[in-house]
Amino acid sequence: MLPARKRPRKSCPPSYESCTNTAAHYLQYELPDEVVLTIFSYLLELDLCRVSQVCKRFNVISNDTELWKRLYQNVYEYDLPLFSLSACKFEFLSPEECEMANPWKEAFRQLYRGIHVRPNHQGISMRGRNLIFFNTVQSALDYVDERSGTNSTTGSVTGSCSNHSTDGGNAQQGALIFLHAGTYRGEFLVIDSDISLIGAGPGNVAESVVLERESESTVMFVEGAKNAYAGYMTLKFSPEATSTVPHHKHYCLEVGENCSPTIDHCVIRSTSVVGAAVCVSGVGANPTIRHCDISDCENVGLYVTDYAQGTYEDNEISRNALAGIWVKNYANPIMRRNHIHHGRDVGIFTFDNGLGYFEGNDIHNNRIAGFEVKAGANPTVVHCEIHHGQTGGIYVHENGLGQFIDNKIHSNNFAGVWITSNSNPTIRRNEIYNGHQGGVYIFGEGRGLIEHNNIYGNALAGIQIRTNSDPIVRHNKIHHGQHGGIYVHEKGQGLIEENEVYANTLAGVWITTGSTPVLRRNRIHSGKQVGVYFYDNGHGKLEDNDIFNHLYSGVQIRTGSNPVIRGNKIWGGQNGGVLVYNGGLGLLEQNEIFDNAMAGVWIKTDSNPTLKRNKIFDGRDGGICIFNGGKGILEENDIFRNAQAGVLISTQSHPILRRNRIFDGLAAGVEITNNATATLEYNQIFNNRFGGLCLASGVQPIVRGNKIFNNQDAVEKAVSNGQCLYKISSYTSFPMHDFYRCQTCNTTDRNAICVNCIKTCHAGHDVEFIRHDRFFCDCGAGTLTNQCQLQGEPTQDTDTLYDSAAPMESHTLMVN
Repeated sequence: MLPARKRPRKSCPPSYESCTNTAAHYLQYELPDEVVLTIFSYLLELDLCRVSQVCKRFNVISNDTELWKRLYQNVYEYDLPLFSLSACKFEFLSPEECEMANPWKEAFRQLYRGIHVRPNHQGISMRGRNLIFFNTVQSALDYVDERSGTNSTTGSVTGSCSNHSTDGGNAQQGALIFLHAGTYRGEFLVIDSDISLIGAGPGNVAESVVLERESESTVMFVEGAKNAYAGYMTLKFSPEATSTVPHHKHYCLEVGENCSPTIDHCVIRSTSVVGAAVCVSGVGANPTIRHCDISDCENVGLYVTDYAQGTYEDNEISRNALAGIWVKNYANPIMRRNHIHHGRDVGIFTFDNGLGYFEGNDIHNNRIAGFEVKAGANPTVVHCEIHHGQTGGIYVHENGLGQFIDNKIHSNNFAGVWITSNSNPTIRRNEIYNGHQGGVYIFGEGRGLIEHNNIYGNALAGIQIRTNSDPIVRHNKIHHGQHGGIYVHEKGQGLIEENEVYANTLAGVWITTGSTPVLRRNRIHSGKQVGVYFYDNGHGKLEDNDIFNHLYSGVQIRTGSNPVIRGNKIWGGQNGGVLVYNGGLGLLEQNEIFDNAMAGVWIKTDSNPTLKRNKIFDGRDGGICIFNGGKGILEENDIFRNAQAGVLISTQSHPILRRNRIFDGLAAGVEITNNATATLEYNQIFNNRFGGLCLASGVQPIVRGNKIFNNQDAVEKAVSNGQCLYKISSYTSFPMHDFYRCQTCNTTDRNAICVNCIKTCHAGHDVEFIRHDRFFCDCGAGTLTNQCQLQGEPTQDTDTLYDSAAPMESHTLMVN
């Protein structure tokens, strides 16, 4: 309410003219604003605009917001001002958000040209305003068609209401038709011009304005509807279940060729068990569908096909019986920021050469995959979140393509991404995590480019490749999996390069059952089991990788596996560098194997690898240990600075050592024991602490052309100096020398006594020579009952271990 104006009173002469002037003066200056405002409240919009031109005071009072709010709500029934911001864009704004002085009046002005459809409108007073009313939508459309040749179909608000140079940006927009609250049944609406249909009612406008049909399509946009608009209403297609009228080509909303309507803030429902709720089809079909709710339909929600395009933004698509969205036959829509969830089938299904650009969509809790690509489809999917799928995240099959870039794919019940049957998508820069099974699963001759993804926290393998699949996997981070990193099996292939695979619970990479991948320049580290695990005829190439800091071995090869392992750095394994066992094969060439807690290379149990030109050094145990019938060809390797024997050969093993250099070891160069033998040809063995070539009793290797020189021979020197061998070995090394027992002290065959302790500590005892072999002196270690006279303080120890500790074999869970 405006404050009362205070002006000085003036006296007027008592003539008629003077009286008239006095009345005008009183009306304009003396009558209180409250009274003028009350009078103006009885005026309609046109008269209110006219009176605003009388004087400045009337102009101010006639623009009162409450006056125009009451007029606006009486005509349009809206709770908030609705603005026509541009062609085909109508938006409610609260008055507080508007910069104009009177948003209710401005909204009234922008919408005043509209035609009104109000069922049973007879009796509504239209005096004083240029408003046109109809009972049915079709009659309003017919009226627009009839008047399409004239300059204007409706009146306009004049005076101070129209002091803007434009009409709310509607210069390119056709007639505006308001559908007031009610249910409009049975009308067959075909839109072929640039009209705007907009619901009008209080509260939730879309729910109060319902268009419904039981046969044919509820609303069709056809050629000519270039800038048509439908907004703020509910569209329903409800065919009778018992009807014999076929309706498989009819829809709730249909957009045909060569038209580009805007569908905005609509609720779209269909109970049809065939077809779709929304169908966009044909060349030139290019609608804008935004802020719509396409849910609870008994078939597909949105179907885009046959070269159609369109922009689909900020829609809610949920709980549909089949796919939330179908894209087919070269259709190429743009879909942004849609919420697609809880479907009873797949979220988005692109097939039969469908295309599309999908950005920023939230796709979750669908019964099948969140996004499915099939049969030549090639969508682009960026910045989407695809999660909590009851089956999987992304499923690409039957020659599917597609680019999936910068998405978050997580918490799906099965794999985050499935690729199969000759499909070849690009999966780039995605986060793929917390899957209830694997991250990326490639099978059935699948391909694909998998690069720059962050794959972590999945219950099964981060990437699984099987059944002749051949992807390119590069520049990914695959880590902290509850299972393994990369699993290649059942004749899987693939180029796997420059990935970082780390901190997985099981093996970093498994290769098995006839698989032949190529792994190059990867960093595979910090795993809780093996780095790379070849088993059950796993093959392939492992080249130029860094493999380090695993709780088990860096590489394990077993059961017929025969990989090529070339140019790798393998270090920091807590159970050794490379373990070849149970019939394993393989070519290990030009690798650097160093700083492992146990042997650099283990060869055991009938395995027969070839080692060429490797550097095996700085091991905290032996360089190469060959046990239990192990074989192998060792050629031209440099084996040096290892804490135990450079090469230890034991228990019926028979390798071939040719042209190796074995030097600077902290124990012996080569030791052969326990019924093993070997062929040693043209090796150089030098500067090893305990000696060069040390043979246990009964060992007779084939020796030819070796150079054994400048070894420190610390064992012989200790013996000749009368020292206990424990002085030079402690209980961590096993120098080879004469092994004695003391019957008097009742020692067992697991207790060894060196020759100097026999002479000094057990002088006069009943002793026997057992054999020349590897041991440390238990007398010097203080583990016998009598005190060693050649050694200082006794060292707490357990029974002597005859060989170095056996490697731990990983028991990796198999996944079929």
